[in-house]
Amino acid sequence: MFNPPYPRDKKDEIFNLIEELMVIGKNEDFLSEHPGGAFNRHCRHKRAREIGEQLNEIGNYELMDFVYEKIRRKLGNALGDHLEFTWGSIGDWMA
Repeated sequence: MFNPPYPRDKKDEIFNLIEELMVIGKNEDFLSEHPGGAFNRHCRHKRAREIGEQLNEIGNYELMDFVYEKIRRKLGNALGDHLEFTWGSIGDWMA
């Protein structure tokens, strides 16, 4: 049996955050060549980082990895790599 890395009462919130990340990835990407607007001074999408921080608060690295894998499978390796880099320095995230 599969045990997701989040509390049951957070399921809807987690799936809403995943959907929001999908929209960001498809419409804006997680990285930019230039800062400004939706991107911070390190050219990382501000809202995508906020979502990463929320996920870290709820379920630490395990939840972030769970969500990352979902995004990578749905949007492809390139956008997965961009998200991985965008989340760098959040909790125990690897990038």
